[in-house]
Amino acid sequence: MSVKPIFIVLIILASSLTGCIDGKQRIDDGGLIAPESIKIAFSIKDDYSNFDENPYRLADYLSQQIGKPVELYPITSDALALEALRFGSADMAFMDGGAGWVGWQKYGLQVAAADMKSDGKTYYQAHAWVLNGSDVADALQDGNESTDPFALLQGKTSCHTGWLKSAGMLIPMGYLIGNNYTEVIGDSEDIESLRNTIFNFFNADASIPESGTPYYGYSGAMKCLSDGKGEVAFAKDSTVDTYCNNEVVEDNDDWCLDLASYIKLPAFGNAPSHPLMYQPNSISDSDRAAIVSALVELQDSEDGRSILQNILNTPGIVESTAEQHLNSYSGLISHVPGISQYMEEKYQA
Repeated sequence: MSVKPIFIVLIILASSLTGCIDGKQRIDDGGLIAPESIKIAFSIKDDYSNFDENPYRLADYLSQQIGKPVELYPITSDALALEALRFGSADMAFMDGGAGWVGWQKYGLQVAAADMKSDGKTYYQAHAWVLNGSDVADALQDGNESTDPFALLQGKTSCHTGWLKSAGMLIPMGYLIGNNYTEVIGDSEDIESLRNTIFNFFNADASIPESGTPYYGYSGAMKCLSDGKGEVAFAKDSTVDTYCNNEVVEDNDDWCLDLASYIKLPAFGNAPSHPLMYQPNSISDSDRAAIVSALVELQDSEDGRSILQNILNTPGIVESTAEQHLNSYSGLISHVPGISQYMEEKYQA
């Protein structure tokens, strides 16, 4: 064989090996072909004084369980997690429900699994709370289907948990707009129109508190209602029990009334827990299924439960899909004016 053909063959071999390294395979330290690692975007600190909280434990555990390298791709925000999935730097990432919704709607990302809340659910429900004896409570309890408690919310002074909070504003307002209890006041593409919509449907005294003020958050919204500042509070299903129904009475907040004073209207919808999002174009179905199975099985061992508690901050992981986990939330907040642009800007790296 002449020198020229040999040279061409060497080039072809070199190119094929480069393709393996850059593609789905890599060369390990022993010179053998090994599978490319699965990369999970995860928030990483500079150092960990407590070994139990080191997220690299999770990567090591998953690698052992699925028999394939799992690496963590360091990120510091949900915006960077989305960017990592969009551009292929990572295959999977945990993030909050809002970021997951943007990834699903805007970038075609999908849900592989979701973490549990303390009650074992992968969501919490958004509700309106009113005081017993009010006309809204009476309409709910009178057994007359022609009386609509949601319609009676119009003109009431509302207590929100804060500006653009899920259960405290986005979900209930999405429900009220989507079910024609009110219309958007202002530009339907401008998130600030939501403020005018709230003042128009409720009244100009609606409480939209800033962080650090007395009526901020779930406790603050219920305090607003309990103090008589407002006539309806928007919070989640467990709010009253959390702040007012503790075994030790002294642990209850000082604004709490008797439990029978609080009446919960039917749920507006579900706010999702943190989903595990994935990029369908960068991870195979078999690899995704293996990761999900290993995460679900964390509950079955002492080491796994330690990872759930100390690293993932959840009692467990369950398999899910975007339709199962995000559809209720999506169907509600999509009615909020300017929400798509707001969310995209919020989670833009």
